Amino acid sequence: MSDVEKYIKSIPDFPQPGIIFRDVTSVIEDPKGLQIAIDDMSAMLDGVDYDVIAGAESRGFIFGAPIAYKNGKGFVLVRKKGKLPRETVEMSYDLEYGSATIEMHKDSIKPGQKVVLVDDLIATGGTIEAAAKLVEKLGGVVVKMIFLIELTDLKGRERLSKYDIDSLVKFDGE
Repeated sequence: MSDVEKYIKSIPDFPQPGIIFRDVTSVIEDPKGLQIAIDDMSAMLDGVDYDVIAGAESRGFIFGAPIAYKNGKGFVLVRKKGKLPRETVEMSYDLEYGSATIEMHKDSIKPGQKVVLVDDLIATGGTIEAAAKLVEKLGGVVVKMIFLIELTDLKGRERLSKYDIDSLVKFDGE
């Protein structure tokens, strides 16, 4: 486990009774916590051959952009529908209650590019799976997915078993 775990605050009964919310804002707010998160997540890419990092809105931006900068790579935004100004491709996916749609610029990933996907947390894996499908739709290859936190009981890793996944901190329970 990473030392970043001590910077993650666990909030009981949020957003509803019985749920323990794993708050990454406490990591971001602390200079040392943020530095550990970026350094340790970046280290998960040692030896990985990749061209670009893509991050899911919005906390994937917070972690992904500095990792891209640190490693001399570009950063691609995966945003909620309607937020990107150029021509986009989109992917819809199911949420616990309802659905959502994410987009990428159509020219943000070139055919054959090797892509690392970054987000703060993997739970059921729906958002990052949709992001991977977008990358693949544009001809890119997802070579790794990295996360600060993994909620193991929600089985996102199983859903995404065809991908190489790494997380810094694992928690059981919702």
